[in-house]
Amino acid sequence: MYYIGVDLGTSAVKILLMNEKGEIKKIVSRDYPLHFPKPGWSEQEPADWWKQVMDGLKELLSEIDKSQVRAIGAGGQMHGLVILDDRDQVIRPAILWNDGRTQEETEELNQKVGKDKLREYTGNIAFAGFTAPKILWVKKHEPENFNKIRKIMLPKDYINYLLTGSFVTDYSDASGMLLLDVKNKCWSDEMLSICGIRKEQLPKLHESYEEIGTLRPEVARELGIPESVRVCAGAGDNAAAAIGTGTVGEGTCNISLGTSGTVFIPTAQFTLPSEGIHSFVHADGGYHLMGCMLSAASCNKWMMEEILQTKDYDAERGQVKKENWGRNQVFYLPYLMGERAPHNDPSARSCFIGMSMDTKRVDLVQAMMEGVAFGMRDSLEEARKAGIVLTESMICGGGSRNPIWRNICANIWNLTLKQPETEQGPGYGGAILAAVCDGAYASVEEAVKALIRVKAVTEPDPEIVSRYEERYQVYRELYPALKHVFPKLTLPAEN
Repeated sequence: MYYIGVDLGTSAVKILLMNEKGEIKKIVSRDYPLHFPKPGWSEQEPADWWKQVMDGLKELLSEIDKSQVRAIGAGGQMHGLVILDDRDQVIRPAILWNDGRTQEETEELNQKVGKDKLREYTGNIAFAGFTAPKILWVKKHEPENFNKIRKIMLPKDYINYLLTGSFVTDYSDASGMLLLDVKNKCWSDEMLSICGIRKEQLPKLHESYEEIGTLRPEVARELGIPESVRVCAGAGDNAAAAIGTGTVGEGTCNISLGTSGTVFIPTAQFTLPSEGIHSFVHADGGYHLMGCMLSAASCNKWMMEEILQTKDYDAERGQVKKENWGRNQVFYLPYLMGERAPHNDPSARSCFIGMSMDTKRVDLVQAMMEGVAFGMRDSLEEARKAGIVLTESMICGGGSRNPIWRNICANIWNLTLKQPETEQGPGYGGAILAAVCDGAYASVEEAVKALIRVKAVTEPDPEIVSRYEERYQVYRELYPALKHVFPKLTLPAEN
């Protein structure tokens, strides 16, 4: 039997084929463009997603017995706004999670509605990346488009809609819309009223592992697989990635050092943390706390390719020596696209601080790696304020594959870090959810216990932890000191 996992990312879709034993038989990746029509904006065409998903599925299935495909599960980039009209046509390009245009709408929600009210309605305050501020932006700036809206959905739900015809979402992805009453797992009537939308414009809610339908006949014919193939509701990318690393149940944690950086901590019961991090539903049916940095491993790509003009990442990072960990005089703030958790500040910007005449190239590379780790520690500290006690975490994402960066993180976070044997993030999590949906496993917990293995463990060094503790306390002073300057750095828009 085969299960398909779809990872609908920001730059590409990755699709994998998994058997019932959790073995990955094939992986296909297809890129699609990302558009920045104005500074701070980030958009994609949903049609590009669908084309690459279908082409990728055809390639994935080309050499197997297609009759053995049983179910499909998707993990997808969260928060993106996809809107359809009464003819099921996409009205405008999708506004993505990392789009910063909604600063005004976000401030209105937090100030006029009030952070306390928002937390009462949804369990969260407004962040610029969330979906509700995007809806308000369309309502204000594109009223003709707003009036056409018949369906509001998230990126992976658009793919599921075209696969099955079912207009649905799952709780984990819906949690990031600022429209869901997270504690009670239902749409918030108050938030719908604030945004001027109706409940029938929103998808039906499901647990991530629940079946939402089977393939539409025309899709099944095009792919050459049975119409009986089940499709589960799937999950937001971070929840799906957590499933893919076995991060299920209390006492666990997953930290993703990917394009964005995520701290993901499951909880059995709904927990209302400080404003700096999110309280969402998990794909296993429980809840989780999450802090998300907008720029993590993307800082590394920017540093290497745009600043240092190289693609030999390992050669640059290899110059960072252990004896210098915790002794760097240079600091880096990782706010290339503003920041989400815990500062919620779209105006924040990256900078290097502490350079002198003896600063070397390697010091900047080390500062970049440390700055990302410091920024993610901010979210860990917010979780600890909520009473969470952590001693270890799973770690995934492209940045975690570098042993130097992984060791720096272990010491800055003072956590034992475990790498999963199979590290395919949301795609693997989606395939596991599909297997649960098909009945191969009785629950998500049972599935991850059977399938997830650890391949490597990185331990913190108490001496280095102590040095980094001092450095982190300095780092914590930098954002507050510069916060008032950041809005002045952006040039006014041209008329």
